[in-house]
Amino acid sequence: MIDKEKAEKAITMLLEAIGEDVTREGLVETPMRVAKMYEEITKGYDEDAKTHLTKIFNVKSSDIVLEKDIEFYSLCEHHLLPFFGKVHIAYLPNEKVVGLSKLARTVETFARRLQLQEQMTNQIADSIEEFLSPSGIMVVIEAEHTCMTMRGIKKVGSKTVTYSMRGKFVEDVALQNNILNLIKS
Repeated sequence: MIDKEKAEKAITMLLEAIGEDVTREGLVETPMRVAKMYEEITKGYDEDAKTHLTKIFNVKSSDIVLEKDIEFYSLCEHHLLPFFGKVHIAYLPNEKVVGLSKLARTVETFARRLQLQEQMTNQIADSIEEFLSPSGIMVVIEAEHTCMTMRGIKKVGSKTVTYSMRGKFVEDVALQNNILNLIKS
């Protein structure tokens, strides 16, 4: 849970540091609004993937489960600027599946924290592995980082793609390619 009073003071100091008049009409409530925004966009610290991934169902199938195009928004821990994109999760059930919305909720749990894309990719895969024990997992994240597009090198439209694979996906290149083709379709 965010300390709103401390956050409001910090935002007030930041506004003053960049030369703004914090008493002008448009900025008077800005520290309060920004503190409230940070509470919302960092709510993942108050959540645990276990909450979402322990509601499982027994199945006989071991066929691929793929949930693709899960949109997310997160904050780069290096610059506190947004990065956003899509997460694709594939797994091979080991007689257990989880509700599809639970995969999206797991993504939100990790996206709503200060993050590195590479770290988030592994956190999602690790959580699914821990609670579902599937035969294989593949998590792919495609994201645009505003720390690359609006500052620094300013390469608008560039995307970063990260992969995390476990189990059968590590050894089976044909399986990997199958998932990548399904993601593209």
